[in-house]
Amino acid sequence: MKVKLLSYTKDPERVVAAAIRQCYSPDAAAKMKTKLSNAEVGKLIRMVIESDHTSTIEHVSFTFGVEGVSRVLTHELVRHRIASYSQQSQRYISGKNFGYVIPPSIKSKKGACERFEKAMQIDMELYEYLQGLGIKDEDARFVLPNATDVKIVITMNARSLFNFLKRRMCNRAQWEIRTMAHLMHKELMKIAPKIFKYAGPTCRTEGICWEGERNCGLPKKNRKIKLMSHVK
Repeated sequence: MKVKLLSYTKDPERVVAAAIRQCYSPDAAAKMKTKLSNAEVGKLIRMVIESDHTSTIEHVSFTFGVEGVSRVLTHELVRHRIASYSQQSQRYISGKNFGYVIPPSIKSKKGACERFEKAMQIDMELYEYLQGLGIKDEDARFVLPNATDVKIVITMNARSLFNFLKRRMCNRAQWEIRTMAHLMHKELMKIAPKIFKYAGPTCRTEGICWEGERNCGLPKKNRKIKLMSHVK
């Protein structure tokens, strides 16, 4: 799996801070963007996130290029609706000799892994057989498995990313999309740490798990505390 930050709003932290200050100031946002100190930028961002007045962080967006992930992951990903996606098309790109993702739980068991790879080979041969009969790729693709790897471009604003990372960095998230979420967060921290140090699962950001009896065991105390008090 590869995750690369392709593009993002220039000076995202200052853009957010200027938007926050604009709500309470007669000055123009462009002027405030250059006047704010780094300390003021950090303080303003923390203020809106702690108070959950996060509409202002929607003004910045981030675009990722992701490759080597399965159709299982992308089917889960598109449930996050406030985002833009451009995925490799199986209608227009031949699935001949397709790559595939093997779950670690299968890969770790020799017999299971061998049978899994055999199943992938059978699907591949059937796909090529259908192509040989003159069947269009858009119909031949019906035999391709969920394990087929794809490339996808993802764009989200910061508020949508908070929602995504909150749910997908959680230990209960499916392993593949959880891995991607952690890699995305790592990229975001390089560009906008004042914003994204506050993002992540609620056990880390709020000291509480909202999964109830389905929680992973952390934290054990089911009590809400002040947002971000556990984040260093």
